[in-house]
Amino acid sequence: MVPFSVLDLAPITEGGTAGDALRNTLDLARHVETLGYRRYWLAEHHNMPGIASSATAVVIGHVAAGTTRIRVGSGGIMLPNHAPLVIAEQFGTLDSLFPGRIDLGLGRAPGTDMVTARALRRDLADSADRFPEDVAELRAYLSPAVPGQRIRAIPGEGTKVPIWLLGSSLYSAQLAAMLGMPFAFASHFAPAALMQALALYRSRFQPSEALQRPYAMVGVNVIAADSDREAARLFTSLQQSFVNLRRGQPGRLPPPVEDIGSFALPAEQAQLEQALACSFVGGPDKVKDGLAAFIAHTQADELIVSGHIFDHAARLRSFVIAAEMREALARTAESEGRRITSGQTPGGAE
Repeated sequence: MVPFSVLDLAPITEGGTAGDALRNTLDLARHVETLGYRRYWLAEHHNMPGIASSATAVVIGHVAAGTTRIRVGSGGIMLPNHAPLVIAEQFGTLDSLFPGRIDLGLGRAPGTDMVTARALRRDLADSADRFPEDVAELRAYLSPAVPGQRIRAIPGEGTKVPIWLLGSSLYSAQLAAMLGMPFAFASHFAPAALMQALALYRSRFQPSEALQRPYAMVGVNVIAADSDREAARLFTSLQQSFVNLRRGQPGRLPPPVEDIGSFALPAEQAQLEQALACSFVGGPDKVKDGLAAFIAHTQADELIVSGHIFDHAARLRSFVIAAEMREALARTAESEGRRITSGQTPGGAE
């Protein structure tokens, strides 16, 4: 069956601290490792009061040290914020500490606002335009050194840490296809170009040493509970967070409310429906049916699941339900004689 992975932004909740968020992150990683999730990825964001994963490589090390088998990586590192050599050294170090368990997902957005981007010492004039060159430079640093190579990533060279390209538009889909790299689409918050990007990536894919066939991972939100009503209530935390961001008032993850209509204006609710269209919210049966239809529609090779939930215990429960629904889908597919594996898997084939 299509494997499930986890995307975590290490949410800082109202009334909580960054330390609480990072402890919850490790607890969740250990939890989903026992449930059979394949990867645990963390995202780089800056100047966001509700996100504790800004020092992404550090948090990856924290999670990898506290788990034993699950792959741990970035979803993603915003490469224009960094020198490729620094990222090669960071992820080369992580791979040296945790061999064969580290993934490096790359994005080309700043992961923040433009004022903060300047504080990160970004050259805003052309940093994003250099993304293909920076990707090539980074891949070279993680490959075996060649004779006469003057700049080397130590640790890093020869580790061949699996590199993914991430995106929410057609740009990264085309680049990933051209370079023969695995591709992850951020449909959990920007679904508009999902199907077009997948079609473009698959049709233009060029085999490479790293990957012989296209491999697409798709982002979804799963907010699952024991009843549809409770899941809908839990979902309002993510909805409020999105509305606050659109209002220019980012903050910590708020507790749920009974009715999002009491918080968001009708126009804001319409924006939520569009941005969060790839969300599966409900009890077990509703989530299972939604995921089955989505997998059939997208033909995703892997799903990466985000569960932005205020209450940590409810968050743990949501990932249990999602894992159970994945197993139910696998049993159904097997009983119907359908092919339930996606073939080659970049970084950690099973």
